[in-house]
Amino acid sequence: MAVETELKLSLPPGAVARLRRHPLLAGVTPQRQRLANTYYDTPALELKRRRIALRHRKTAWGQLLTVKSAEPAAGGLAQRSEWEAPSLPGAFDFSHVDDRRLRAQLEELTPALLPVFSTDFLRTTWLLEPAPGVRIEMALDRGAVRCEDREDPICEIELELLEGPASSLFDVALALQAGLPLRPEIASKAERGFRLFQQSPLQPMRAGRSPVLPGMRPQAAFVAVALDCIGQLQRNEAGARAGDDPEFVHQARVAIRRLRSALRLWGPLLPPAFRARFSPLWRELAQLLGEARNLDVFVTETLPPLMSAFPETPALRRLMQLAARRRQAWHRAIRQAFEAPEFAALLLSFTAALYALPSDVSLESLEEFMRRRLRRFAREVRRRADACGSDPQGHHQLRIAFKRLRYALEFAAPLYDAKPVRRFGAATAEMQAVLGAMNDLAVAETLVAALRQRRTDDLVHGWLAGQSVLLHHLLPAALEAFFDAREPWKKG
Repeated sequence: MAVETELKLSLPPGAVARLRRHPLLAGVTPQRQRLANTYYDTPALELKRRRIALRHRKTAWGQLLTVKSAEPAAGGLAQRSEWEAPSLPGAFDFSHVDDRRLRAQLEELTPALLPVFSTDFLRTTWLLEPAPGVRIEMALDRGAVRCEDREDPICEIELELLEGPASSLFDVALALQAGLPLRPEIASKAERGFRLFQQSPLQPMRAGRSPVLPGMRPQAAFVAVALDCIGQLQRNEAGARAGDDPEFVHQARVAIRRLRSALRLWGPLLPPAFRARFSPLWRELAQLLGEARNLDVFVTETLPPLMSAFPETPALRRLMQLAARRRQAWHRAIRQAFEAPEFAALLLSFTAALYALPSDVSLESLEEFMRRRLRRFAREVRRRADACGSDPQGHHQLRIAFKRLRYALEFAAPLYDAKPVRRFGAATAEMQAVLGAMNDLAVAETLVAALRQRRTDDLVHGWLAGQSVLLHHLLPAALEAFFDAREPWKKG
């Protein structure tokens, strides 16, 4: 078994000529070959479900049978287990797979295997030696993924590490990106092929289970969580660029919010220069997404029940039209931000900086570190709850404190028993929902004032005030349920 470490970057076809003239490639003789691949799976896509890719590759020298694991990638970097051996066309001999459990699974599924999709591309490779002891194969792939009469074009760069540290891949990628419109790419060719086969559009990606594992060092846990957040962000920004579904924007915002919470949670262990460099950049992007999300909520959740209650009010329709236009403008701004070179550079440079972080900066175990930080976040919630009273700004600060605690617990959840985590998380989520709804009403007041529709002021303000009163009545019970819930990180 080989472990493949590669960095994938998408490239606009119009920039290929500039790539070939890049100083990094000067004096390096390229090699070219056409690669035709057929990917296989069962009718129920059992291999895809198990995150396994199986293909036959036709080259000038014969056929190769390749099995790849499909571990999640982030920031363009993927590390995958790979088994490859010569093969006959259409034959499935898995004797070269030294993982006995995986080999047994493949052999069990062999009778049901059928071709699902294909890729056909011209690969141009350069062998780079950018530093002593470092060898990197750079491949430019141009062609298409095909399934029946459907196809998805390929124009991408793969940097595969042959020798040296993984940081060398980022050094080369950043040097290339300085003069080329390169974007870290998260979707493999296999993933794109399955999407064609299933004819499924991009779907918004919610946060999954925390990648934190018992026994991890605190710093390693941070890197795993941050990469998970970057992966979620990449999945959703691709959808936000491709269409108008507001859920992509919302989930991209959640990814950045989770990432900023992780930066705060692990802040005492992170180099000050790392936080000073990246925290403002993520905050700026979060603010942009936050403005769009506020308008999404206003247009799709706040105004519709008001318009249903007062359908004969033309001024309300005018308010909706103005808000919808402003919402469209913000979504255009988000697409431009995601398409900008600065965003691609942020993804790549932040991922590179994650892999460059020192691995042992604390003698404390992950369990002790998390317990100490969660206690601190919980104390902050209690302090904010005692001080907020009926002040909207106080409620806003309490909501932020709850959010930080909730995300911190979600990150640490695998360290604790599932039942108390679930109960405490439910109480926290309920509290955050009440405070979030109160915040939406406060934002709505601000938006109405900004849109300057005076004919609707009394009506809208009266409606929002009534909703606010109802939520204020729910707040004490939600707080009580939260304070009664057992804190999962407590011993005994």
